Amino acid sequence: MQRTIVHLDLDSFFVSCERLRSNKLTGIPLIIGGGDRGVVSSCSYEARYFGVRSAMPMNLAMRLCPHAKVIKGDMELYTQISNVVTEIIRDNAPVMEKASIDEFYLDLTGMDKFFSSQKWVVELSQKIIKETHLPLSYGLSINKTVSKIGTNEAKPSGSKIIPRHEVQSFLNPLSIRKIPMLGQVTYDTLTRIGIRTIATLSEMPSEIMFQLLGKNGLDIWKKSNGIDFSPVEPYRERKSISTEHTYQQDTMDMIILKNSLLIMIEKLCFQLREEEWLTSVVTVKIRYNNFDTETKQCKIAYTSANHILKKYVFELFEKLYHRRMRLRLIGIQFSGLVRGNYQIDLFEDSHEIMALYEAIDKIKRQYGTHIISHSATAISNNKKK
Repeated sequence: MQRTIVHLDLDSFFVSCERLRSNKLTGIPLIIGGGDRGVVSSCSYEARYFGVRSAMPMNLAMRLCPHAKVIKGDMELYTQISNVVTEIIRDNAPVMEKASIDEFYLDLTGMDKFFSSQKWVVELSQKIIKETHLPLSYGLSINKTVSKIGTNEAKPSGSKIIPRHEVQSFLNPLSIRKIPMLGQVTYDTLTRIGIRTIATLSEMPSEIMFQLLGKNGLDIWKKSNGIDFSPVEPYRERKSISTEHTYQQDTMDMIILKNSLLIMIEKLCFQLREEEWLTSVVTVKIRYNNFDTETKQCKIAYTSANHILKKYVFELFEKLYHRRMRLRLIGIQFSGLVRGNYQIDLFEDSHEIMALYEAIDKIKRQYGTHIISHSATAISNNKKK
């Protein structure tokens, strides 16, 4: 059976949320971001006209568009509005995957037996727009890759339907930059050997792409040929990741306890980024030596950044650990997960911090998660020797 997959994206979502709050922001160049050393989290199409893009350093964005209005951003507001859209889609779609705070995949396979999938998507889009006043775009095709590319080509406030027999003719003229998850390093590698369009990439022997870029080369070759069997994964709101440590000897040594927290934060944050999750709920758990167990949690803006989560974990631990008793166990849980890359919450982070996390994750991926750690961890370990 031919699959029918929809990718639905809320256009310039953070900007649209701010404009719902104040219509004075409509029609002007608007940048959501923070500080001279921060990065652009989102920007309006009026700002994009001047070359401003998401993840761009703020100082460069302001040089390109000095008259833009800058807003720090309000992730609590964006999360609330995203949840409203999520509920509308979940109440209507047979299978929904929340890919990030502002984009969704829907599997409508088999629905044509009852009525047109295209008509259904139009009606759903109109319902979302009517109830939220948010602009959106969507692509409908045979898999997630082609649908997502279709959505990006339809923006702003548009739609793109790509039936199976038109997939390759739709993809061929596009730049390889349009392929999801094709990063700058891969782009530079391919352009150096003359591969700039999807047509050229799709005509390359798959064996050559594997030799050149390994498994990633084979994956992007498949995408360039419209091949993607990845399923639409049903949205589960309560999915979480967690870890805990039981001490061989009960302890109340704050250096040891905080060192344990740091190790667990590093482990879980790396897992979040590797699996492309963002968390919105942080929970800390402790167990005293008399087996009394206590937990405390807080809701936060979606993130997977170590330094942000470290702040909340340590605050919760300080509030939680109030007895002068030894601990036998300590643990952390990140829940309220949605799919997404950690940049979307970096209103105050510098471009250097983003680059640092990417470098650390690359080293851990290549040599193991134990090979590099927070400086406090290293200091504590040295003291023990």
